[in-house]
Amino acid sequence: MSTAGINSQNGTGTGQTYTNGPSQNPVGLQPGVSYGMPHQPVYNPVQAKAPLPPGPGMYSSGPYQAVPPVSPYQQGPPPTSYPSSSGQPLFPRPPIGGLPSHTPPHSACPSPGPRLPPAQATPPPPAVSSSSYYPSPQQPMAPAWQYNTATPPMGPASSMSMPPRGPVANHVNTAASLAGLAPPQPPATYSSAAPPHGSPQLSGPGIPSTSMHGYTQPGTAPLPMNPVPPHPYQAGRPAYGPPPTATPPTMKPAPPPTGTPVSNATPPPPKGDAYCGGAVNNAFSPTEADCQEGDIECPGAVAGNGPQASINYNHVDNKMAGLTQPGPPGRHLGHYPSLPPGYQNTSASHATSPMHPALQAATQPYTQAPHPYQQPPGGPGPAQLSPSLAAMSLQSSIPEALQVVNLLQERNLLPPIPVPAPLPCLPQDLKRINCSPEVFRSTLTSIPQTQSLLSKAKMPLGLLLHPFKDLSQLPVVTSSTIVRCRSCRTYINPFVSFLDQRRWKCNLCYRVNDVPEEFMYNPVSRSYGEPHKRPEVQNATIEFIAPSEYMLRPPQPAVYIFVLDVSHNAVETGYLKVFCQSLLDNINSLPGDSRTKIGFITFDSTIHFYNLQEGLSQPQMLIVSDIEEIFLPTPDSLLVNLNECKELVQDLLKSLPNLFQKTMETQSALGSALQAAFKLLSPTGGRMSVFQTQLPNLGMGALQSREDPNQRASAKDIQHLSPATDFYKKLALDCSGQQVAVDLFLLSSQYCDLASLGCISRYSAGSVYYYPSYHHQHNPAQVDCFQKDLKRYLTRKIGFEAVMRIRCTKGLSIHTFHGNFFVRSTDLLSLPNVNPDAGFAVQMSIEENLDDMQVVSFQAALLYTSSKGERRIRVHTLCLPVVNSLSDVFAGADVQAVTGLLACMAVDRSVTASLSDARDAMTNAGVDSLSSFRQSVLTIQQPGLLAPACLRLFPLYILALLKQKAFRTGTSTRLDDRLFAMYQLKYQPLIYCMLMIHPALYRIDDLSDEGALNINERIIPQPRLLQLSVEKLSRDGAFLMDAGMVMYLWIGRNCHPNFLTQVLGVPNYAAVPENLYLLPELDTAESQRTGAFLGWLRDQRPFSTCLHIIRDESQLKPHFMQNMIEDRTESALSYYEFLLHLQQQISK
Repeated sequence: MSTAGINSQNGTGTGQTYTNGPSQNPVGLQPGVSYGMPHQPVYNPVQAKAPLPPGPGMYSSGPYQAVPPVSPYQQGPPPTSYPSSSGQPLFPRPPIGGLPSHTPPHSACPSPGPRLPPAQATPPPPAVSSSSYYPSPQQPMAPAWQYNTATPPMGPASSMSMPPRGPVANHVNTAASLAGLAPPQPPATYSSAAPPHGSPQLSGPGIPSTSMHGYTQPGTAPLPMNPVPPHPYQAGRPAYGPPPTATPPTMKPAPPPTGTPVSNATPPPPKGDAYCGGAVNNAFSPTEADCQEGDIECPGAVAGNGPQASINYNHVDNKMAGLTQPGPPGRHLGHYPSLPPGYQNTSASHATSPMHPALQAATQPYTQAPHPYQQPPGGPGPAQLSPSLAAMSLQSSIPEALQVVNLLQERNLLPPIPVPAPLPCLPQDLKRINCSPEVFRSTLTSIPQTQSLLSKAKMPLGLLLHPFKDLSQLPVVTSSTIVRCRSCRTYINPFVSFLDQRRWKCNLCYRVNDVPEEFMYNPVSRSYGEPHKRPEVQNATIEFIAPSEYMLRPPQPAVYIFVLDVSHNAVETGYLKVFCQSLLDNINSLPGDSRTKIGFITFDSTIHFYNLQEGLSQPQMLIVSDIEEIFLPTPDSLLVNLNECKELVQDLLKSLPNLFQKTMETQSALGSALQAAFKLLSPTGGRMSVFQTQLPNLGMGALQSREDPNQRASAKDIQHLSPATDFYKKLALDCSGQQVAVDLFLLSSQYCDLASLGCISRYSAGSVYYYPSYHHQHNPAQVDCFQKDLKRYLTRKIGFEAVMRIRCTKGLSIHTFHGNFFVRSTDLLSLPNVNPDAGFAVQMSIEENLDDMQVVSFQAALLYTSSKGERRIRVHTLCLPVVNSLSDVFAGADVQAVTGLLACMAVDRSVTASLSDARDAMTNAGVDSLSSFRQSVLTIQQPGLLAPACLRLFPLYILALLKQKAFRTGTSTRLDDRLFAMYQLKYQPLIYCMLMIHPALYRIDDLSDEGALNINERIIPQPRLLQLSVEKLSRDGAFLMDAGMVMYLWIGRNCHPNFLTQVLGVPNYAAVPENLYLLPELDTAESQRTGAFLGWLRDQRPFSTCLHIIRDESQLKPHFMQNMIEDRTESALSYYEFLLHLQQQISK
């Protein structure tokens, strides 16, 4: 079917649609064009990218006063212990949630970033890599990852796997802007609608310069940066050689720079009005083009935003209303003749007072008389942040995050407790109300002022999200008025500015909006006239129950269909009995209401449907043997109301395991079964749960084995990481268009081609579960895991027919997405199902200088239908400071978020280029960032490998990625295991990904109550984290390794008998069973202490964790030892050797 127009609950997309392949830019999906991914040239992200063309409006719009740099960096002594940012509590363990994984496009394209040339990063001495970025010997080498580079315009795409090139402005809905919906525009105004792909950006004196927020606050304006040319890759840079063995060369300290810093006299002001992701509030009725984005952006006429204006993407001065948009304080506010001076928030005391305006609570109630309006607590916006942020300048002292660490000398860098997320350098009241890092996290907590500054830092800029996370506290607002910016459609949030009682200024596009009458009433305090105290302005995470404007059809019911493999191989594994019993146990806990529907399909070489119509005495099986032209035998009785037909459903679940017990069918027609389930779910949408135990080998979507077991340990590039057919991707896109998500459970000891099968979940916003070597008798640990995962899967919260959009302050743009979804329009993610365990990531670039801004904001809005049939909108808003010095950029680096985003980028690189390219790029990311710190931040050069304290773990995490199952070489790794690890890195929220990248190691044979947590009157011991090295193990102890999906409890040969008897219940070491996967619950203090700690670790993640209790001679010991990241192996460097390797590259 054609997916050019994708039907959704909220309308039909009439514009160009996009796919989310492992590329960086949107691609057009044309009806009638083959989906053939393997037949099309794949977009190679290593090709050179052109810089962004100059944008309009780059002229001076007012006087500018240059001031000294905000925070010149001065070197300080290295810390002796692991630092924590001042004011940040070091959490004893990561919280349950985590931040937020898959690719495609966004409105803007990347721009020049770190150079990442190829090299061999594994065995010492490494040989020169055979893969090269040279397409031919004559062509120059291109940067490996250009984090923020514009892509040159290209011709029209011929396949979904090829994204269109060319910058697309943020928040522009091409369909809406080109659909002819706008009335004639006022003359002499600058149109900010996006140009067609590939068209040149206009600039020059013919375009009037306009500015909404191009102001200078005297005494607080940041120093403009001269454009820094992107760091080019030197063609002569050799590949990595063997790690140095001699002592590091002595370096003479360079004299500190002298002279006056050069700056531009007048910084270019930002562009005009922000772009709208759909139609601006208007007097016309909503159209399909307006509502195709799921109504997050433009549900038609949203109440409460003042008079409806005709669609207008122009100007900044709002000539429609006859007003000039007021700029931030410190600049002329425009023509508000009746505005009392007190509303302007520009009193002279602000220039010197260190107190943030938000701290000065408004003490007088609103009256009819004009009173000076002070920004209330909880409602500070960017316009009021200049004085407070200026007071928080880093000049006074070197922050702990920037203290210099010589990585070659400091061995004990790992903190004793998990690394907490760094807090942005914001005033305390803004920190208090900012979005939790469990939900919204940035790789840089201080945003560079210019793209050149970001490029110079050689750090990726991106966001990691966990938008549907289970939250213990979530404010829910029921109101007929959802207040949003009339221009960019941002939801009102704690970081907007109230100019007075009746007007608020958007913190993303700076448009001034009216406060609707209904918003004047506060339902919490039941008071009138205090809009700044509304829950929407007091909480960075909030959920709205959406009114009827946000839906074009009644909300869909919860619909579940289960597609079950019943071939001989499936019956042998014994999974069917476990599944049926789990569903029987949890059938009353399935999310839904009285409308919930359920259905079942089983398959081998034929497709089996089950008539569960009310009135039958028992379920009726209907077999369809024509798998090429699949049809539904009785369409009306295959999906039934669960409440009305529960007894028949239970009878079927009790009989299914025995029904196929003696089958000898060995073939698998998975493709036909998927198409049959799609036909069943298409009218309503819903969730398809697929259980597969072998390679599909019959009918549509049949696959052949592509794995050569003899090549598993090859150090050469790994083949077959991309799909063998586009059948599953095409079907997933069809499913997404009909609001169907597909979750895949793979239970197999054989190769199943996860690279191909995974597409059905990846592009339909589903999940992949993988249980290698599953068998009900031979692998009881995985059976236990499967049971626990199923219970969570069947009972967890679910959102149907969802869409998500991420907005950011004008000047920033998003260009790449990571996770499981389909990109419906340039920046709108289609999520037929959304679950609380899914994470996402986005890459960003800076399109316009942020000279006039003290902070920027990011907002993620998720619109979904709950299982009870309510249309809801969950909104998260994050506020971060803007800095103009490289030292401040480094000081705000979040090393775990950077690592998580690099992992997502490396997965894409592995598929689109090669695994060796991805490995080289990760190594170069470390080289470039540390080199930039040494060259541009340090004022006194010292010998050694120097890093700021905030990045002290960055080389360790990069080495951990190189040794992770997804990217390792030289070690036997099954292809499906590698692909599943890649899926996990892109799909799991950050906090869980980090355990998979760098496991946690604890000694648990000597647990005590010292420093223990007390949770619900339960004592939870808190042992120290240990370095992942064999030297930390001892034969007289017991050590627990938590690797996320799996835990290993290693028992030393000379382990103390007290631990063996009191915890494991065995008399001596020899009596420890070989395949023990459960800790016995003994009535001893040691057993209770150990069980409490393991249970606490497991409770912090949504998925189940296999526990393997292993002895020194166990078969699983090599898996345990492979996670000793700091040790050398036959094919990989030790941590110290890797540090020498980095130093060698930096000193070149």
